[in-house]
Amino acid sequence: MDTEDPAGLDGDARRRRAIGAELRRIEESAMYSAQCQFEETKRWRAVHLLLGVPATLLAAIAGTTALVDSTGRTAAGILALISSGLGAVLTTVNAPQRTAQASASANAFLEIQTAARQHRELDLDHWTPEEARQALATLTARRDEQNATAEVPGRRAYRKAQANLRAGTQTYAVDGDT
Repeated sequence: MDTEDPAGLDGDARRRRAIGAELRRIEESAMYSAQCQFEETKRWRAVHLLLGVPATLLAAIAGTTALVDSTGRTAAGILALISSGLGAVLTTVNAPQRTAQASASANAFLEIQTAARQHRELDLDHWTPEEARQALATLTARRDEQNATAEVPGRRAYRKAQANLRAGTQTYAVDGDT
């Protein structure tokens, strides 16, 4: 026997409200995850540039020094060693792949966020409780799969993501009209 709901809602309405709240949680989680991954994308792009540009320039300078002046062989050798060291770090860190992976993860989280919002705002009132529960289960599985494949963002990315969200980076003009 159902107990009396203080809000006066029947069982289906209570279930729909609970599913709506869970969709909102998934939406919020995906929003933070997307922003963190976008911050990681920026970080790996910067790492790639900070290591790649000096490595390339030093290699060019070393080559030029070696060709222009035979007395500059020591300097050319040192520059070549530094350049190759930076190149080795760049290869080991694999910043381009990490940039692409973080970007793909961020976009996947945005897709999950959008789906959760659309389910909550557009679909939930029209679904049976069973349809709503199935949609929630499918979305939860997508989110869990994405969480399992995404790299864990660093603390700095999380703090920057929070700041971005507080600044309204995911606020749409239409949401201010309602």
